[in-house]
Amino acid sequence: MTRIKKNTLVVLNIILKNDKGDIIVDKEELTYLHGGYNQIFPKLEQKLENKAIGDVFELILTPAEAFGEIDDSLIVKELLENLPKEISIGLELDGENGMIYIVENIEQEYAILNANHELAGITLLASGEILEVKHLSDKVVKELLKEEKH
Repeated sequence: MTRIKKNTLVVLNIILKNDKGDIIVDKEELTYLHGGYNQIFPKLEQKLENKAIGDVFELILTPAEAFGEIDDSLIVKELLENLPKEISIGLELDGENGMIYIVENIEQEYAILNANHELAGITLLASGEILEVKHLSDKVVKELLKEEKH
């Protein structure tokens, strides 16, 4: 039976819940290349090491181990006159340096914009099952990583 190790292509079902037990992601299929390629959270990758098809997993990811802590510098108060007229809560706006801001609140003269990941600051419970495990040759891994950069 093939086990998860470096240069293995892994397909799994994952469920993410917040610390209140609310489901955030429900049985989403995730495919990644195992072996420190930063395609999934390092703690999750570590937990999956040496598992095989049919194995299940469960772990807690702190905000720092998942989508990060809330960075107050990514929350800004912007005058409405500097924003599009059709602004609404939940609207995505392109900011400087490729940042994407979400309109969180609209007041009389300004809006609150937030560029933190929507799951920043949240402790997550990740659980799931391994669906496929396939060991790849070094050549195939190099090709996959080259494609990923483009």
